[in-house]
Amino acid sequence: MKKITKECSLRFNPTLCLTHNCNLHCLYCYQKHDGVSEMSFDTAAKSIDWIFKHKPQGASTVEISFIGGEPLLKFSLIKKIVEYVDQIYPQEKIIFSATTNGTLLDEEMKTWFSNNRDRFVLCLSLDGAPLSHNHNRCNSFGLIDTDFFINNWPTQSVKMTISDFSLSHLAENLKFIYSLGFRNIGGVNLFEGDFDWSSDEYIEQLIPQLEDLVHFYVEHDDYNVDQMLNLRLDSCEFKNKRRRKWCGIGEGTPLFDTDGKIYPCAFCTPMTFSSSQLKKILQTNFEDPNNFIDDDCFANCYLYPVCHYCAGANYLIRHEFKKRDKTRCKITKLITLYSADLQMKRIIKSPSKYPEPQRTQTIKAISKIRTLFLPEFAAYQK
Repeated sequence: MKKITKECSLRFNPTLCLTHNCNLHCLYCYQKHDGVSEMSFDTAAKSIDWIFKHKPQGASTVEISFIGGEPLLKFSLIKKIVEYVDQIYPQEKIIFSATTNGTLLDEEMKTWFSNNRDRFVLCLSLDGAPLSHNHNRCNSFGLIDTDFFINNWPTQSVKMTISDFSLSHLAENLKFIYSLGFRNIGGVNLFEGDFDWSSDEYIEQLIPQLEDLVHFYVEHDDYNVDQMLNLRLDSCEFKNKRRRKWCGIGEGTPLFDTDGKIYPCAFCTPMTFSSSQLKKILQTNFEDPNNFIDDDCFANCYLYPVCHYCAGANYLIRHEFKKRDKTRCKITKLITLYSADLQMKRIIKSPSKYPEPQRTQTIKAISKIRTLFLPEFAAYQK
């Protein structure tokens, strides 16, 4: 890992992998879990010391994340790390977070996290209603206290992963999560892997789900639209697209594995890649955005500014960062078409919520998106 650069100094989000173990075996998980690899407190303390020694000058807040496996398997270590930071770095402004499957929370954990909720955020992975969640995540829905998350972090988003099974229940699952009391669904992601999401079968399943969601969000315009449909379409009209990476991989997102070795991000770990793959990954010049930009996409795709992707996940499929996995192009176009439909209907209903010049640029983008991509889906119209 090279020295953290000034360019990504505004956001510094190091991650500690506390364990490779997990108590679930989710349908779509790409990680290789084991019950042996666990971080010691000594390794954690050295990792924390590295973080504050190398903190960029412009980073006013350090966001320290804990992952696994399932990080709450190492709850006692989490507490010791927080106590260590309080003792050694009391002057630092810090936010702690962990994404959890929510199944291990006992009363001791709930009390501790509630007492520390102003500086420690637990993000819940929840795939929707019990049918889909249990299918995807080992019949674990009944083990989750959703009210605990809502009561302690009411504005925190839920993370959802869509499998080929839950795709046809997408609208139902999102509406169910809102009905529980959550108001933010920050991540709605198709599961990663060597899988053709743009096949006709999945396009046909997704169309009615997106239609249902557009109607739902127009009717409930006080709800925050999920990440999948909440696209800044006006950015497609920017004439001077910036050549940049979509994330801080290799710069602002160091991952400390259980043995203390540093990797570029929370995706690029020994749980995901072989040692030979990681050796090649670590030879990348992460400071050069051109190593992560597909020149064909950048030059020729109107949707490039809203086509977010995970560099690590792309490497998992393509075995390189620069050339993008194109198997999701079709489904991305479809989702963007429905995002355009949703935003046009919301603009008509409440134009004041879209200030100028964003409103004008968004309307231009909507018109162009329809012209460019609607014909591709004409055959799916019934």
